[in-house]
Amino acid sequence: MIRFLADENFNNHIIRGLRLRNNQIDIVRIQDIGLSGADDPTILDYALKADRVLLTQDLETIPKFAYERVEAGLNIPAIILAKKDLLIAQVIDEILMIFDCCNEFELKGKIFYLPI
Repeated sequence: MIRFLADENFNNHIIRGLRLRNNQIDIVRIQDIGLSGADDPTILDYALKADRVLLTQDLETIPKFAYERVEAGLNIPAIILAKKDLLIAQVIDEILMIFDCCNEFELKGKIFYLPI
């Protein structure tokens, strides 16, 4: 089953909507695990080690650090990047589609930009 980690800047309305639409979804927030204020490399490392798909709206720095890791020969977690100007319902629908149609092995080491 896919498990998610929501970055500190990820819209909490999306998280609530995901939980309301599917109560089986496993999603934790950076704030809930004591990593508030952590830098992006630390978050990427945590998501990878915890085997969680990183949900973020940080299209500036997260991809930069992820690609740097790949260039250095390191693994990255699956990452879902949602533009901040997308409708909340659209982001929820797209994440739930991924949750329902994929497994964690298909997502490993890949970066997805929403909308798909």
